Amino acid sequence: MKTHPTAIIHPKAKVADDVKVGPYSLIGEYVEISSGCNIGANCVIKGYTSIGRNCKIFTGAVIGSPPQDLKYKNEVTFLEIGDNNTIREYVTINPATKKNKKTIIGNNNLIMAYSHIAHDCLIGNNTIIANAGTLAGYVTIEDYAVVGGLVAIHQFVRVGSYSIIGGCSKVVQDVVPYSMCDGHPAKVYGLNVIGLKRANFPPNIRRDLRKAFKILFKSQLSLSHAIKRINEEIEKSHEVTYLINFIKNSKRGICR
Repeated sequence: MKTHPTAIIHPKAKVADDVKVGPYSLIGEYVEISSGCNIGANCVIKGYTSIGRNCKIFTGAVIGSPPQDLKYKNEVTFLEIGDNNTIREYVTINPATKKNKKTIIGNNNLIMAYSHIAHDCLIGNNTIIANAGTLAGYVTIEDYAVVGGLVAIHQFVRVGSYSIIGGCSKVVQDVVPYSMCDGHPAKVYGLNVIGLKRANFPPNIRRDLRKAFKILFKSQLSLSHAIKRINEEIEKSHEVTYLINFIKNSKRGICR
């Protein structure tokens, strides 16, 4: 382990031999950090936090501090962070609130400076949370979603895969997959065409999703009638089925 002499690492912490720990950083008793990680200066990693392989954590990040929730009763809760994540300067990430529950962050995510991920959040893989993105408790960000800078997301909101939320948006309802969403409060402006092209979605899938979005957001139909029309007029694919099921399972309603 390549540790700066001013860093403090609890003797019971499980830190791989090749992990680099910068000056004045603090690593607590129950922390586990896997091989290939690089911890910057003045970082605090505490609680029952596990960090996967090859993660980069930059200056001043505070990872695993108790949740900002008045219901938290000092019980043992967890924070799990996967592999190949980049966590930039002064990011804060909290574990769960209730006993034995977890906040989970997947793999290959970029979490930019000053972002906050609150208790019981679930972050998928290959997501981007831009500077000062703020996630309340129990938020879910699904794979390949992009959250713009200064976005605030209400508790229990779900953000679908391959969606993108514009900067400074106020998100109080679920953001459907494949969408471009923006505003205060946020609403859907259309299909995330550029994102789907970059992800190599085939033309026929993009065409079907565009048609589904037109029915959902421009036909003036109720959601139940829009879904019925999509089922009647659009060939079923994994992507269209996922979109429909996302809407059916929404608990807060969707941004429209």
